[in-house]
Parts: sequence; C-alpha cells; structure tokens
Amino acid sequence: MSQLERLLLMAEDELTEYSTDARKIEKLRRKIGISVPRKEQQEIKEILLAEMPKGQLAKMVEEQRQTVALPFWGIAGLGLLLGISMLQPLDLIATVLGGFAAIKIQQWGWKLEAKRLLLNTLEDIDQRIQQPQ
Repeated sequence: MSQLERLLLMAEDELTEYSTDARKIEKLRRKIGISVPRKEQQEIKEILLAEMPKGQLAKMVEEQRQTVALPFWGIAGLGLLLGISMLQPLDLIATVLGGFAAIKIQQWGWKLEAKRLLLNTLEDIDQRIQQPQ
C-alpha cells in the first residue's frame, strides 16, 4: 500500500467521526506529522492537486453526494415497487441499475471528500510551518 493510499484511508476514517472539519484536520495533522516525512507530504500534495477533478459535477458530488444520488435511489425504489406490484421483471432491472448508480455516486463522493480533507490538512501543515505561532 502506497503512502497516498494509507493517508486516504486515514482521511476516510476521520470522515466517519461526527466532528467539525477543523477537528478532523487537527487529528489528521497529528497523524501525518508523525508518520510522513515533509518531502513526501509535498509529493502527496502535488499528486492530490493533479488528481482532483475540476468539473462542476465533481464539485457537486463532493459537497452533496447524497443529494446527487437521491434520484437514482428513487428510480431503484420505483422499479422495485412496479416490478413487484405489476409482476414485470423488466422493472426490476431499473432497481438494480438505479441502486448501482446511487451506490457508485456516493462512493465517488466519499473518496472526493476524503481527498479534499487530506489536501486541506496538508495545506494546514504548510501554513503552520511557514507561520509558526
């Protein structure tokens, strides 16, 4: 497992906790400061900046992944309802496709949010090094 993957897993772990972004960054900053040398931090930051999508859709999925996935959950539910009540197996395909699309959108949003948290943490580390208090 590469250092970037390990840091992304740490960021995803922080996302599971209910706390403010500042608290998440603070906890992640300590972990990164202990385990990753400064030079690698800069390399990882450059990789993350290059990997982050710049489009409007990616930004919307990152910030509101559940809202973007909601219509697909609706399609899945409606397909299930119609497939069972009218005994039409083709409607069950809509259930599978809608559910799959909704899950993939939410997974993509989760990964984007973890990358953003890691990027914000690395930028916070840079600011603290440049301007010690």
